[in-house]
Amino acid sequence: MRAEVRAFVIEQLTDMNYDVEGIDDDATLGPAGVDLESLALADLAVRVEDRYGLTFAEEESEQLALMTVGEFTTMVANRLAGAPSDHS
Repeated sequence: MRAEVRAFVIEQLTDMNYDVEGIDDDATLGPAGVDLESLALADLAVRVEDRYGLTFAEEESEQLALMTVGEFTTMVANRLAGAPSDHS
């Protein structure tokens, strides 16, 4: 499941015109890595919510910018599996 979520996230970043070449699980979503701005992070979160039927809490938006691609995809996969989230 995690691989599917990661592929979806990378696909969405490509669709949002971000350069995904060289992005690995250690790249942060925010300024130090993928460099998503707050609106782009919100867009990505909404796309993941729509695709997987999840909901991110308002206060999670700041945490998303600090997460790596790997942490984000693991969090989404864990929620889909019904496991408790590390970032709740």
